[in-house]
Amino acid sequence: MSVGVGFRVFTEVNRPNRTLVERFAGIPTSNINDMMGRMYNTNGSIHPMNEQPLLGTAFTVKAPVGDNMVFHRALDLAQPGDVIVVDGGGCCDRSLAGEIMMTYAAARGIAGIVVDGALRDAGALRRCPMPIYCKAITPQGPYKHGPGEINVPVCCGGVAVLPGDIVVGDADGLVFIRPEDAEYVLEKALKKAAAEAKKLAAYHTAGIDEDEHRSSYEKQLADAGAVILEGDFRSLLKR
Repeated sequence: MSVGVGFRVFTEVNRPNRTLVERFAGIPTSNINDMMGRMYNTNGSIHPMNEQPLLGTAFTVKAPVGDNMVFHRALDLAQPGDVIVVDGGGCCDRSLAGEIMMTYAAARGIAGIVVDGALRDAGALRRCPMPIYCKAITPQGPYKHGPGEINVPVCCGGVAVLPGDIVVGDADGLVFIRPEDAEYVLEKALKKAAAEAKKLAAYHTAGIDEDEHRSSYEKQLADAGAVILEGDFRSLLKR
């Protein structure tokens, strides 16, 4: 729909089945992202503000730089279990929300807030029972003029996010899973997580296997065409 481009509110989101979403609980974001070609994660600019794990469905907001008018509206339109993902253009000069908005969102059952931009009231955000992610902190407040859009494709931390995407977050960052890919990704990620847990358990009980590790990566280097030079860097250059 081309009417009102730049200042539109789409009220409906095609959300995946909640049971499917909840099956991603506890799986590390690194394992999930590995199973998506390592292409659907936020970059290092987006940080968690507290230690609450995040899981839900994306309810997207595209906000103009430094303005939170549509963000406020999203707090009432989003449903419990939704994660409000705000594309603030990566602007860190003005915060788009703080303690009051986060407290309101948590009371409504919002599953989390992710802002590609700045927030404020850092101490309160760290104590909030709702998971919160953002790019920066500043005491400077926002404008409230608009425009902006709700439930359109957005960009957050360098990755495209669509309304209804499954959002998983932990201390490492966030991943976004398209619902149509979820069953495939879930199966692969569970196997990956189980294999890594088994390896770590073996490390802690039986100790590390240096021979296995060495031979594995020697072979990988050889197969990739690495040149192995016996000697130190400076002496070999003199030959």
